[in-house]
Amino acid sequence: MTARQPSRSQSDQSQPKAAKAPAFLPGPADEAASAPPARSRPRRAASHGVRPAPPLTPEDRERLLTGSHHDPHALLGAHTVRGGVALRILRPYAQGVTVVAKGLRAELHDEGEGLFSGVLPALRTVPDYKLLVTYDDTELELHDPYRFLPSLGELDLHLIGEGRHEELWKALGAERTVHQDVTGTRFTVWAPNARGVRIAGDFNYWDGTGLPMRSLGGSGVWELFLPGVGEGALYKFDITRPDGSHTMRADPMARRTEVPPANASIVTASHHVWHDGEWMAGRAGRPVHEAPLSIYEVHLASWRPGLTYRQLAAQLPSYVKDLGFTHVELMPVAEHPFGGSWGYQVTGFYAPTSRMGTPDDFRYLIDALHRAGIGVIVDWVPAHFPKDDWALAEFDGRPLYEHTDPERAAHPDWGTLEFDYGRKEIRNFLVANAVYWCQEFHIDGLRVDAVASMLYLDYSREHGEWSPNVNGGRENLDAVAFLQEMNATVYRRCPGVVTIAEESTAWDGVTRATHHVGPGGFGGLGFGLKWNMGWMHDSLEYVSKEPVHRKYHHNEMTFSMVYAYSENYVLPISHDEVVHGKQALVSKMPGDWWQQRANHRAYLGFMWAHPGKQLLFMGQEFAQGAEWSEGHGPDWWLLDPSYSAEPDHRGVRDLVRDLNTAYTASPALWQRDTVPEGFAWVDGDAAEDNVFAFLRFAADGAPLLSVSNFSPVVRHEYRLGVPQQFAAWTEVLNTDAARYGGSDVLNPDPLKPESVPAHGRPASLQLTLPPLATVWLRPT
Repeated sequence: MTARQPSRSQSDQSQPKAAKAPAFLPGPADEAASAPPARSRPRRAASHGVRPAPPLTPEDRERLLTGSHHDPHALLGAHTVRGGVALRILRPYAQGVTVVAKGLRAELHDEGEGLFSGVLPALRTVPDYKLLVTYDDTELELHDPYRFLPSLGELDLHLIGEGRHEELWKALGAERTVHQDVTGTRFTVWAPNARGVRIAGDFNYWDGTGLPMRSLGGSGVWELFLPGVGEGALYKFDITRPDGSHTMRADPMARRTEVPPANASIVTASHHVWHDGEWMAGRAGRPVHEAPLSIYEVHLASWRPGLTYRQLAAQLPSYVKDLGFTHVELMPVAEHPFGGSWGYQVTGFYAPTSRMGTPDDFRYLIDALHRAGIGVIVDWVPAHFPKDDWALAEFDGRPLYEHTDPERAAHPDWGTLEFDYGRKEIRNFLVANAVYWCQEFHIDGLRVDAVASMLYLDYSREHGEWSPNVNGGRENLDAVAFLQEMNATVYRRCPGVVTIAEESTAWDGVTRATHHVGPGGFGGLGFGLKWNMGWMHDSLEYVSKEPVHRKYHHNEMTFSMVYAYSENYVLPISHDEVVHGKQALVSKMPGDWWQQRANHRAYLGFMWAHPGKQLLFMGQEFAQGAEWSEGHGPDWWLLDPSYSAEPDHRGVRDLVRDLNTAYTASPALWQRDTVPEGFAWVDGDAAEDNVFAFLRFAADGAPLLSVSNFSPVVRHEYRLGVPQQFAAWTEVLNTDAARYGGSDVLNPDPLKPESVPAHGRPASLQLTLPPLATVWLRPT
């Protein structure tokens, strides 16, 4: 489970600071630039021939001005009436409003409180009109937002209502568009409990009075098209709650945000031109569990602190490629208010964090990694969200994204809220979000965080703090259905993408297909891979022991093979294992500095040879001794030759490079990761010797022998049984080599098998086992 920090309160940041009046911009931004500071203005006489429009009822007027009207377009804009066309305009702070069209110029009557109206005689149809709005000595020509038809189609509304809109981000949020031949931005938001919704932004001094949105029927969606509002505009939704109070909320579907702690949403559009066509065309060519997968886990903000996405693109791909990793895994990049949460408390699920640049800057980084031949996996957090009062919590005045049952809504560990997976619109929000990252940013994999906390109703809850499901069990059936739908949708829409579960229990069928029902009666969850948390905990427990005590813990290194083929596994040494007092990987090892590094190297050699893909967190590739901190990142200075002429840290990094090179070149280490035929123990019972020896097999039967000696003594003429048909075995990797910082106890010459039975095989080798080292041998 991923470590978290409590979310910092952002209540004092919930309202953006009033911006200085911008330069004249088209549309509502012009209005903001010129709007006087007070709404009360002297009334002006109307143009000759324009008679007053029938007044609004007191109820409609109040609802309109307080932001509680569900259909402002019925009151505002132009409508044909007996004897002409009636217009009503809501322009707070304006001194006057004149309607202009071909052959027409008519000044409207001032009704007070920003309302202007009139009936234009002798018109049978609504003309293509504009507004001249006067503020003090400034007159602006503007489009009227209330003359436009709804900009969201019936199919979109139907799919939203069904909870099946797989490209939801194209229907909700802020979409730069051309509507009825006018360029502007369509704003849409789902707020079914709201009495009214208005748009506030830097284009109207954060006063949404003049921009109420319309409700689109029973969908719960509110919409307004704003002509002239373009990229870079800041906005929020001013929501009138059921009790009549107001709350200013960031857009749940925002695709760009301000840099925290500011939290307004930003209108954006992508202009990035992708250059990774070759990568995208080829990534689906081979199932991921039958391909090499070696993952370098990165916290982008601290890998090289201070770098932007584009600066990272100039450094990260070449570093990862040089070390031979096939993929990077990025800790969450979705927007989050508190940097100390490492991204695991998300408020902007559709927005890459703005701390390092724009969404297109992030695309540029992904593009650069792909062009370097590096796949990109992103941590995705659908398990919970923070309680910040400008974000998702009680978004429209009532529980909406969270469960309506307080016991089900509050996460007991992290001070956050859990999603209501039983509500179709919430499932849609999350499923579409998974598709969004893969489709819009060309992400190659999603590592889904904290799956166990989603699957169990009693997760971290005591007796009496949870209620069983309809079958009397502890399984969260809604979460199961959501994960199955998410996986099925992602795999169908995004060929070549892999989903990976961080699931810390023995839930049956995490990586089984959704249509295959297991012994527990559930279909598989449909993930491609699962983190092997059991292997991680057991193996780290073993290597942390002094060698003299390891024989009593031997089974902790062999037990993983009892269940190795129950799921498709990744072996993770992740950020969670090197923070909060757990120590860096090398610092977990016993002994002096030489022994710690030797143990570290031997463990990596064992890990790379063990069935399953592997993941290593940044800094561990060069045996950083200090725990990771998001404040300063890896200790890169340890690699500087001026710090030490010895290969202490550079040697470990060289080993990781060679491990990846040999791994990728050895199908035996990855081709049959998920089937028993790909593995065989040679000697899994040498507890007294602290030795583990096993064979890995490629699809064509070609073997690789891995031998790990976790004792500090050299073992000469150590006999191991091997397949008989090979003439000689050659050492292809030895973690004790001098260039890695080892004692250079090697097997330099090819080893010829002898016809001496051993370990149930008719032939055997005698080799030298270096101290605290792993050796790989391949037949010739």
